Amino acid sequence: MKKAIIAVLVCTVAAACNNTVEPPKGKMPASIVNNPHTAAGIDTVSAARKPTMDFKDTVHEFGTIHEGETVNHEFTFTNNGKTPLIITNAVGSCGCTVPEFPHDPVEPGKSGIIKVTFNSRGKSGHQEKSVTITTNTVRGLGMLYIKGEVVAPK
Repeated sequence: MKKAIIAVLVCTVAAACNNTVEPPKGKMPASIVNNPHTAAGIDTVSAARKPTMDFKDTVHEFGTIHEGETVNHEFTFTNNGKTPLIITNAVGSCGCTVPEFPHDPVEPGKSGIIKVTFNSRGKSGHQEKSVTITTNTVRGLGMLYIKGEVVAPK
């Protein structure tokens, strides 16, 4: 009986050690998501082929609003790189800050918009919120900021 239990445990451990995790299946070819970072630094040849995400501005000051009001701002960017720009995610710093981003690749030389909506319900005083953008650029992440003052409701 003990030998059977030990055999089962050995097989379980061996099976767990041999597990392989399949990479997620996506629509992007490997050439688009090539990572130019290496142990020796940045592969400048690969980095030069990557897309860019160049914003007109990354900070929007919405001024003073009354609590409960919603403000929107559109951040415009251009891909000045040599390959399509892919935005895989955009996340606000809290539930009151919601970004909308293009889900299709942005071709080199083309522009796109990330719309950010801030809902001031339950907020008061000075507000600074951020949006973190995940992309296939060399940096991999981008940040947008909105800020302003929320005063008592009308």
